Amino acid sequence: MTLAHRDQRGFSLVELMVTMTIGSILLFIAATMLSRAGDSYDHGSGSVAAEREARAVLTQMAGDLSKAEWQKDTKLESEGEGWKQAKMGFFSLQPDDAQTSDGRSGDLCVVNYYLKDIKVGNATVRCLMRGFRESATVFPALQAGDVSSLFDEEETDEPVAFGVLSFEAEPLIRGNDGKWEKWTENPSDGPEAIRLRLVIARRELLGKLTTASDWNSSPLRGKPDEVRHNPNLEVYEAIQRFGNDA
Repeated sequence: MTLAHRDQRGFSLVELMVTMTIGSILLFIAATMLSRAGDSYDHGSGSVAAEREARAVLTQMAGDLSKAEWQKDTKLESEGEGWKQAKMGFFSLQPDDAQTSDGRSGDLCVVNYYLKDIKVGNATVRCLMRGFRESATVFPALQAGDVSSLFDEEETDEPVAFGVLSFEAEPLIRGNDGKWEKWTENPSDGPEAIRLRLVIARRELLGKLTTASDWNSSPLRGKPDEVRHNPNLEVYEAIQRFGNDA
């Protein structure tokens, strides 16, 4: 009886090379897709974090501005070209629980907002600062007729947002057509609203701006008029009433 011949030939060298090449290509494609998915996640999580921080600070500013009281020494300054660094200081009626027991003698306080470079580890981060002067400090200054020091920077001021490349605070008034227009300074009559604008560096850019010089002149910031097309920046704007709290 004759047994049927069984072909026991294995893979040739060419076939093995082709198989390995195809496998390498598939692994490369999979790795690329996984990397892009990771980058997309980081980009998205960075955007969510920036938005959460921006919304929180805008809400706080809205609360302070809604209780604002106009006074001729109110500070509404806009410094810098392109990337603005506004300084905003105003009187604000604050509740008892917003002040300490030792610092409370009434409800009229002073709130300041401005940008400042802060050292965080080995890096410099530009932050939006909030200064708060309690009523026990405000009333003596008013009685002495010298409130200018209330708007000065102090060591007790705290950062409320990190990585803020630009801060704008434009005073507005309602025009005859019902639309908002730029307020013309009037010592006896303040603005009706403030247009707030924050430009915040995303995580990717924040890690590259490590010195005060970077924050002031790095080309990585892009151009101010193209900020909305810059994938490394987030822009947040809001119009808040000035002294509209009933």
